[in-house]
Amino acid sequence: MATPAQRLMPTSARPTAAALRDRFRAVRGASEALAAALSPEDACVQSMPDASPAKWHLAHVTWFFETFVLERAESDFRAHHPAFRELYNSYYNGIGRQFPRPQRGLITRPSLDEVLAYRRAVDTRVLAVLGDDADAALLATVELGLHHEQQHQELLLMDIKHLLSVNPLHPAYADATAQVAAASAATGGWQDCAGGLVELGAHGDAFSFDNETPRHRAWLEPYRLATRLVTNAEWCEFIADGGYTNPLLWLADGWATVSAEDWKAPLYWRNLDGEWFEFTLHGLQPLDPHAPVVHVSHFEADAYAQWAGARLPTEAEWEAALADQPCAPAFALHPRGSAGAQPFADAFGQVWQWTRSAYLPYPGFSPAAGAVGEYNGKFMSNQQTLRGSACITPSGHARVTYRNFFYPQQRWAFCGLRLACDA
Repeated sequence: MATPAQRLMPTSARPTAAALRDRFRAVRGASEALAAALSPEDACVQSMPDASPAKWHLAHVTWFFETFVLERAESDFRAHHPAFRELYNSYYNGIGRQFPRPQRGLITRPSLDEVLAYRRAVDTRVLAVLGDDADAALLATVELGLHHEQQHQELLLMDIKHLLSVNPLHPAYADATAQVAAASAATGGWQDCAGGLVELGAHGDAFSFDNETPRHRAWLEPYRLATRLVTNAEWCEFIADGGYTNPLLWLADGWATVSAEDWKAPLYWRNLDGEWFEFTLHGLQPLDPHAPVVHVSHFEADAYAQWAGARLPTEAEWEAALADQPCAPAFALHPRGSAGAQPFADAFGQVWQWTRSAYLPYPGFSPAAGAVGEYNGKFMSNQQTLRGSACITPSGHARVTYRNFFYPQQRWAFCGLRLACDA
């Protein structure tokens, strides 16, 4: 019987131990490179309950390797620090208690230096057990851990952006003199999609998470999908036409949220003397009209689609239309869109795209046994699915079957939208 970790990756796709050692060093180094621009103060603070301090991210992904790899692979396993088992456990009830998520910013100790030392110690031990004779279960768990760490690399940037955005000095994560290059106007249009019986979900030899499986069939009525993302200029038209003040455009929960939170624009937009600016990881920048709109909730995306006389695509429509789209985008700190005439050139590496599909299990899905099974399955309630990838998604982490998910009111992720309509 396959182990829980093996069920998350096809048998034929298991990398060699040597390849995993190289990738382990690269992914672990990338996390620390992202954190290198932060001061110890930056790395400790939590700006809202949904976010986590950068220091916590660095420790948690290390906890994952210590808990799921070393505890099983070392015959004489000894915890680096017994308290870390609870302190850096995110949501794995099968492992034990967790420190309350909204209070992670209170964990001033251990220090950032101690967390980095924890990483080095665990790295040494993981590489020691990841020998050429490592069994398939160990290889699969390490591979899962690396993809898990890449998810937290994106979360780290999301969270530090939110933290810096609440500072009235508008500090930049990256060099403030490194201005975001303006996007060029992209040709828009619609792609007619025949629909019919389609196959969806992960297959073949590539890595996938369990929520991307099993491969299954679905029936789609004919539809049309926008060949590019909605832009800032188009969102400005929505605002000017009273989009945030017209209750007829909004879902009931959306209107309740926009009223309670007094939303008037996307999360990081600032209106200064009648001109729109946008807070980015490069600091406060003039709003680029041709760039994709980003940091909008599902509620906002749905209201915009209603205003535009369209709708959001289902995740099945999105995947079927983009099944053959290349997905190897370059990493960037802010989306710029694509000026190319090729349809769907901005499907990956710009913004995650909201769909109208609830995040639910595929037909035949069952979570893996044990604590690893808590990775995705238990979140399949009250959330919406997003597709594509963002500019800050790590290289090699995007694929057409990837199912991201957030609650419909959340805006701090790099989320935008692509429109759809019935044929």
